[in-house]
Amino acid sequence: MKKQSKWSFEKKFFVWSWGLFAAGCLFLVLLFWCISEGKVGYLPPLEELQNPKNKYASEVFTSDLVSLGRYYRKENRIGVEYKDLSPYLVDALVSTEDVRFYEHTGVDSKSLFRAIVLLGRSGGGSTLTQQLAKQLWSPRANNIFERAMQKPIEWVIATKLERFYSKDEILLMYLNQFDFLYNAVGIKSAAHVYFSTTPADLKVEEAATLIGMCKNPALYNPIRHPERTTNRRNTVLNQMCKYGYLTENECDSLKALPLTLHYRSVDHKQGSAPYFREYLRLVLTAKEPVESNYSEWNKQQYHLDKEQWDNNPLYGFCNKNRKPDGSNYDLYHDGLRIYTTIDSRMQRYAEEAVSEHMEEMQKKFFKEKKKKSYAPFSRDLKPAEIEAIMKRSMKQCERYRLMKKAGYSEAEITEAFNTPVEMRIFSYNGMIDTTMTPMDSIRWQKYFLRCGFLSMDPHSGHVKAYIGGPNFANFQYDMATMGRRQIGSTVKPYLYTLAMDEGMWPCDKAVNDQITLYDANGNEWTPRDEHASNRGDTVTLQWGLEKSSNWISAYLMSLFTPEQLVRLMKSFGIKGQLDPVVSLCLGPCEVSVEEMVDAYTTFPNKGIRVEPLYVTRIEDNNGNVLGTFSPRTHEVLSEKTTYKMIHMLRSVCDHGTGVRLRFKYGVRAPMGGKTGTTQNNSDGWFVGFTPSLVSGCWVGGEDRAIHFDSMADGQGASSALPIFALYMQKIYADEELGYAENEQFDIPDWFDPYAGCR
Repeated sequence: MKKQSKWSFEKKFFVWSWGLFAAGCLFLVLLFWCISEGKVGYLPPLEELQNPKNKYASEVFTSDLVSLGRYYRKENRIGVEYKDLSPYLVDALVSTEDVRFYEHTGVDSKSLFRAIVLLGRSGGGSTLTQQLAKQLWSPRANNIFERAMQKPIEWVIATKLERFYSKDEILLMYLNQFDFLYNAVGIKSAAHVYFSTTPADLKVEEAATLIGMCKNPALYNPIRHPERTTNRRNTVLNQMCKYGYLTENECDSLKALPLTLHYRSVDHKQGSAPYFREYLRLVLTAKEPVESNYSEWNKQQYHLDKEQWDNNPLYGFCNKNRKPDGSNYDLYHDGLRIYTTIDSRMQRYAEEAVSEHMEEMQKKFFKEKKKKSYAPFSRDLKPAEIEAIMKRSMKQCERYRLMKKAGYSEAEITEAFNTPVEMRIFSYNGMIDTTMTPMDSIRWQKYFLRCGFLSMDPHSGHVKAYIGGPNFANFQYDMATMGRRQIGSTVKPYLYTLAMDEGMWPCDKAVNDQITLYDANGNEWTPRDEHASNRGDTVTLQWGLEKSSNWISAYLMSLFTPEQLVRLMKSFGIKGQLDPVVSLCLGPCEVSVEEMVDAYTTFPNKGIRVEPLYVTRIEDNNGNVLGTFSPRTHEVLSEKTTYKMIHMLRSVCDHGTGVRLRFKYGVRAPMGGKTGTTQNNSDGWFVGFTPSLVSGCWVGGEDRAIHFDSMADGQGASSALPIFALYMQKIYADEELGYAENEQFDIPDWFDPYAGCR
């Protein structure tokens, strides 16, 4: 009986064991079938499996195909093609992460069995395809049980991916998807960030370093844990040697190399042309303007934005155009390739010119304002006026808005702004750690002079260089396109153009003396010309523009109506408010640098104004062209009038207020231009042009009350002209750019600037 009972127990155990095994197998089959049919867990739709929605950063390129930067929210991912991968990357990845990658169909049964038997001590058993499935579709698991449930789903997804994609495509998707930290998502960004190179040019040891990070990028972070990362790199090299991708001698030599990085942080505030990139971002993502969203005092901006929306295909591009699925383009996720007109070399020269001159100007400004109680403001301001400016600036601060939102009273906020705290402040010698009150830090920021610069081709409209300020990280307000300041004497070419277009000639004469004009209400206006020479003499109009005489400008204004000047300036592309008053001839109107440069293209382009063009084409991430762009042109003047103006504006540079271009900076090329200085030296301007390039510059303080007390440093010839001069020096020194100092204006032989006076 005992023997029979024993056999009965063994038989039962045998039956139950096989029964449980069969039930387990049946359960697994049923589970995988349910997952495959989408009845259990999450399985991406077939369309998404066939076309994974990889979100790529959009990239901006210069006209000479240099990457300026990228637009992204969280992931700085740029796709790369398989042919652009270093073979070392592929060898390192396969030998380290999935040695049977080319043999399995998504799930490696051998590795999986080994991982189960050895309890994961020899690896997790996940193939590259499974890891890709996890990257693309698995949310972060909060515990081991959630992760256990995700595994079967990833197996199913992996097998489906293997049906839809080749091995090379899967490997490429994996490398394009992986997050290597520091905003380096995808292998292209990682190669750029860590080694300042491309995936195709990665060396063996560099490829091994990046592939080593795939195990755990936080643990093997080459910036924070170089020694640990080096050991991991060497492990990858050993694997490559083990599976025949490297010889033992090559492996030993490579392992002996130190970990050498060429780290380049990715930050939209850094790099070349940050003001331009921000301007372009705002333009591309602009929405259709709605008048009710604009306050009463800002209605003019509504009309300007509406005109852009209606007539500029680049303005609001992402919201005007739709993808095949009907949704709008997303600048941050759709991997657009934006090809701009900016020339990387000319942009660099402009940035160098601004940096060189602004640092020099800043030293002079600090020296002039040293130990002045009113600094950095004008000596003409009263303490109450300075206090009002500072209080207004305080209310514009983020700190103020946050404290106000949190319910603090005005008294508490004021106390906080006058309590010293630790902070970092800007200087041209680098950031400074210090302790000061927030109010003092606001005042410190105001010490720094601002600038705007833009350079463009007057024939094609291509903008070659764009600078909105001296340092984007600390002064983000864009003075190239957003800022508008009084233009002073740079308005005078418009007035003289009006006279030339009405039949006058550069050699026509007028008496250089004070003159009184009357506005529409009968009020007197008598301009001053404190630095006038040759008072009472009869001079030519050419001399008047040459010397920037206010009295000759007033004389010309007396011959025309303010409305005539306004109409002409509007045809020159001046978009802002222009009051039809007699004083308009001296430039009290506020205009942007972009508008001034745009207007001056009329002179070298035979009377045709060309609007600035910033982008030539936009492609999707597959290289399909989504849009091409060409400049808008406007006929403003007759060719004959432009010949007269070129003659006079060249005289400004050869003998007048712009002559330091010649004697100080040695720029000998034929060029015309005009300086401008507003009241109290608040704004310094210079706009100049050659036969093939127009460039303009403004320099001034954040507030009009911040300026040099002396005209020697504050006038446009001292503050703005040098940036133009330094820029042109660099342009002509680079022969590859194709700009020659001996290039002549295209003026026919029959034209005689003195013909009307003979």
